[in-house]
Amino acid sequence: MTDINGATPTPVGRRTVLIATGTTAAVLAVGAAAPQSPTTTTAADATPAAAAAVCTLTKEMTEGPYYLDGALVRADVTEGKAGIALKLALTVVDDSTCAVIPNALVEIWHSDALGEYSGYVGNNGHSEADDGTFLRGGVLTNSAGLANITTIYPGWYRGRCIHIHVKVHTGVTLTSDGSFTGGSELHTGQLFIDETITTAVAKISPYSTNTVTRTTLAQDSIYDDGGAASGLLTVTGSTSAGYTGTLTLGVSQS
Repeated sequence: MTDINGATPTPVGRRTVLIATGTTAAVLAVGAAAPQSPTTTTAADATPAAAAAVCTLTKEMTEGPYYLDGALVRADVTEGKAGIALKLALTVVDDSTCAVIPNALVEIWHSDALGEYSGYVGNNGHSEADDGTFLRGGVLTNSAGLANITTIYPGWYRGRCIHIHVKVHTGVTLTSDGSFTGGSELHTGQLFIDETITTAVAKISPYSTNTVTRTTLAQDSIYDDGGAASGLLTVTGSTSAGYTGTLTLGVSQS
């Protein structure tokens, strides 16, 4: 299987992850937050995973060709990029107990409204300033297993539906340059958004200026129509007010 422009995606193992679903789903989360850290959400922001949550296993997905090491640890990854606001509420739980995992790092990266990735600008046909860091970063989860990341609604590029890449790390060490080092990578995956929402977003500038033919969720070569178990976010909001995406992601620590 190839990604955009025929690039061969980086293979990942078939390690499974668990997505706990319920009435209080909270997005993409990773494990644990560092106390008093400016990049960590507070317990007051958290919705703890329900002890009786129903847990569904799902496979990992390809890292793709656009990953960069050294992502910044920060709650806002926008760097002034134009687009509709998207707030991700991230919660991580243990796959065997559904208990929340503190002090894990959830790292995301995705394209801007015109389908360009920082560090790779030009691959979707646009000429933009490229500092290698926009729409990339991660945040530590708090004691309730929740992390919040502020970004924009992703754009699309040739051959892929709209998606957000995610990695979950545990045991990382924060560095003086605002990044992280070490730890263990527990999960590599992708997050997806319902096509009806993307259709509305695609009509709004700057997304409407993206002339690349859009691949829909149903046409995508990676999303397998598995719903939340395959990374489909629960998204609320509007094009004018912005959106919030939620999903509770459980990972195997064994």
